[in-house]
Amino acid sequence: MRFNTRLIHAAQTPDPLTGAVNVPIYLSSTFRQFAPGRHQGYVYSRSGNPTRAVLEATLGVIESGSAGLAFSSGLGALATLLEAFPSGSRIVSVDDLYGGTWRLLEHHRRQFGLKVDYVDMTDLGKLESALREKADLVYLESPTNPLLKLVDLRRAVPLARAARALVVVDNTFATPALQRPIEFGADIVLHSTTKYLGGHSDIIGGALVFRRPKVAERFAWLQNAVGAVPSPFDCFLVLRGIHTLGVRMRAHEASARAVAKELDGHRKVRAVYYPGLSSHPQHALARRQMQGYGGIVSVDLNGGRRAAQSFLRRLKLFTLAESLGGVESLVDHPATMTHASVPKKEREAHGVTDGLLRLSCGIEDPADLAADVRAALRGV
Repeated sequence: MRFNTRLIHAAQTPDPLTGAVNVPIYLSSTFRQFAPGRHQGYVYSRSGNPTRAVLEATLGVIESGSAGLAFSSGLGALATLLEAFPSGSRIVSVDDLYGGTWRLLEHHRRQFGLKVDYVDMTDLGKLESALREKADLVYLESPTNPLLKLVDLRRAVPLARAARALVVVDNTFATPALQRPIEFGADIVLHSTTKYLGGHSDIIGGALVFRRPKVAERFAWLQNAVGAVPSPFDCFLVLRGIHTLGVRMRAHEASARAVAKELDGHRKVRAVYYPGLSSHPQHALARRQMQGYGGIVSVDLNGGRRAAQSFLRRLKLFTLAESLGGVESLVDHPATMTHASVPKKEREAHGVTDGLLRLSCGIEDPADLAADVRAALRGV
């Protein structure tokens, strides 16, 4: 089956009991056992739930993996992942990183002896150098949040695997509609299903998808032990969102292209970050590695925070809010919102300035979004 067909039919057969086309929401917390240890596959909804099982199987299929696991949030998925790495483990991570991921690594796991080194992986020579010292995990975002840097997965993944490090790719921005890291050899793909997979700004969720069944079994045990699992209703909503992922990502991209074009070269704009622009330094890599450029555009305005605040006040269709990937357009000021936990000096060293804004372009008419941005720029 082609990708858009898999989104609707993979692991999602009509309910055998009633013929319901949509997966039923099994709200039971516990399940009858015929005798101790004799049951129908489910005993307690933390350990497994029929609605969640369909979502997890679907996630595995659409990411070209062997299995998927669903979690209560993207950070819940990451926290469970990190439970597999004891004190003294070393992570080599991209340097442009979601602020919540940085906070979990720096403010929580370091106190338990986790070692983390951050590398600009647009230069794979730096990754090679970092891997001369033993690493247990190579953690990638591609595109990164919020500067939309790309990692060349075809080259980076073999480097990590040659160093016997587990490779994890946060694929939230691209989604499996545009990029499937397991097809490049990645061991695990991470998602905040809150974003494009859910797609409607009405759930919080996360996921891990695995290339190898044995690795999946190890983390299934941790999923049950840690317990950061989603509700059956949230699983149902993510499944609903997945059905339209392909068509939504095309619409998001059309919006992002229009917005990026409006911003690119404007005298009040210091820099625009969007892989779909020919001016993006990794545009050629994006064309090779992805099946589209996504719906996120970041822009650094001349004039710093005052300019950013002026721009934000004048937007009409972009709502100032955290998160991304919903059908409605959102705008985020990373320095004071999603990346506020990162110290200013370190944040700015990586390019997250006070003038930076991250635009999540929704599925409204692209011309309307471009006009909204144009009008806001006039008032800056």
